[in-house]
Amino acid sequence: MPQFEADGVKIAYLDEGEGDPILLIHGFASNKQVNWQYPGWVDLLVKDGRRVIAIDNRGHGDSQKYHDPDAYGAPIMAEDARRLLDHLDVERADVMGYSMGARISAFLTLNHSDRVRRAVFSGLGYGMITGIGDPEPIAAALETDRIQDIGDRAGRAFRAFAEQTGSDRLALAACMRSSRQKISEEDVKRIDRPVLVAVGTKDDIAGSPHKLAELIPHAEVLEIPGRDHMMAVGDKVHKQGVLAFLNNIDA
Repeated sequence: MPQFEADGVKIAYLDEGEGDPILLIHGFASNKQVNWQYPGWVDLLVKDGRRVIAIDNRGHGDSQKYHDPDAYGAPIMAEDARRLLDHLDVERADVMGYSMGARISAFLTLNHSDRVRRAVFSGLGYGMITGIGDPEPIAAALETDRIQDIGDRAGRAFRAFAEQTGSDRLALAACMRSSRQKISEEDVKRIDRPVLVAVGTKDDIAGSPHKLAELIPHAEVLEIPGRDHMMAVGDKVHKQGVLAFLNNIDA
């Protein structure tokens, strides 16, 4: 798997297909394979005539790991994504992020709007502004020696997911404890790209997709019926809705 150095940080990525580029940014504790390859997104987008670029965020997948919270944060990881576009000589791309990846995508769109053609914020609605809960129980669960000693339900779920993906648990804990810079309503209103906000109807983590979309001048909502935060990723409605959005030449 190819890597490059983003300001001294080794970042792994995937680059497949030809055509209009789309950058995929995965969620917390996931990676480019789990979030995008295994659910079929990469194949789907390549077959749709696109160049698919997927990043492993720092602390995740095959990218460099840090155990210091100061090494993380969505604005910092957004700069890794921008440097990946620089590395690949991609001037402008569609961007799609899931959950934490949606937050990173929002910072990328805000800070480098000239590099983003359109954006898909999946798995994150108004929680992008309010935050999605206390990070400490999840960080503590990732650091606990035995999963059976974890009492917090969300913490246990993320710990199990981290073990399933073979992740560096201490790096994930540091990422979870990093400076969680929120995006204000005023910032979100400045996003001038076409945006699709895609959230499962049973997602109790993301926050309201409609409330977020109402703030963005050129945004629309995709509801993913009957899906929660974990199950919405590879859903057929999710995929069809994203393709329709990306192929809307009037957007």
